[in-house]
Amino acid sequence: MILVTGGAGFIGANLVEALLRFGPVTVCDWFGQDDKWKNLRHCAVDRFIFPEQLSDFLERAGSGLAAVVHMGAVSATTERDVDLIVRSNLQLSHTLWQFCTRRGIPFIYASSAATYGGGSLGFDDRSDPDYLASLRPLNAYGWSKLAFDRQILASIARGEPAPPRWAGLKFFNVYGPREQHKGTMRSVMTSNFERLRDGDTLRLFKSDRTDYSDGGQQRDFVYVGDCVAVVEWMLKNTFPGDLYNVGTGKAQSWLDAGRAMFAALDQDPRIEFIDMPANLIGRYQYFTEANVAKLSAIGAPVPGTTLQEGVRETYRYMAEEAQ
Repeated sequence: MILVTGGAGFIGANLVEALLRFGPVTVCDWFGQDDKWKNLRHCAVDRFIFPEQLSDFLERAGSGLAAVVHMGAVSATTERDVDLIVRSNLQLSHTLWQFCTRRGIPFIYASSAATYGGGSLGFDDRSDPDYLASLRPLNAYGWSKLAFDRQILASIARGEPAPPRWAGLKFFNVYGPREQHKGTMRSVMTSNFERLRDGDTLRLFKSDRTDYSDGGQQRDFVYVGDCVAVVEWMLKNTFPGDLYNVGTGKAQSWLDAGRAMFAALDQDPRIEFIDMPANLIGRYQYFTEANVAKLSAIGAPVPGTTLQEGVRETYRYMAEEAQ
């Protein structure tokens, strides 16, 4: 039995589908009143529990769990309720870390590239305390992920016990199937599918920096299926416990992404530029690019799906689910 928290969410639901090929999976998540349930409608999940039931479940499950994959979090970069973020992203994560440590269970959790802030110090998945202390996330979500990374690394540095196998995965700009429920936090690829399919124009933010042209802002776009492959590999193999970037290692522009979106629809590009919202000015990442040397060094599969391949597969899935 594998426990996947956030298992009805974007990355989590894709993981659940893959992990069910190897055995039973318990999903811990809230579903709310939107269409999040559709992410799992094709999956024969063994058990569903709500986060408030997690402590009781862990007490009953004990050492019978094969692994805990912790994808659950308040992931909106615009969330301003920091108390909610602390409860969900820090306290719950710490509870699971302690449980896996006591029971000797592997623990894989989602950190984030948002820990790097604007990227002025680069995107190296270093775990030394001075480097981590120098990072400046741009929002409370990124801060919470960095805070948990620092907590567990400090614990290990003090010689305290840890799970037998663990990793904090710094996912970069993930896109792909099963993120329709995320509202304003959906990737640009997903949020524009219906509009572009129906003949509308793609609208991208103008640049307010002289060193980036409009549409020239760059991100490390990583297909969700590649993220799943990394987690699957870590559940099957031995590797050093550490923080690991999960990205392609190759930044591409929003214009590149836009062209891939139109190509997936077999259409000619129609792109215009709009002003960046005031609430994003000073909080917007203009460049992300994962250093994937550490991931490669342990033998894990480095994400390699191209934008063209990933967007086409995403749109294929969305078209089928819309039927």
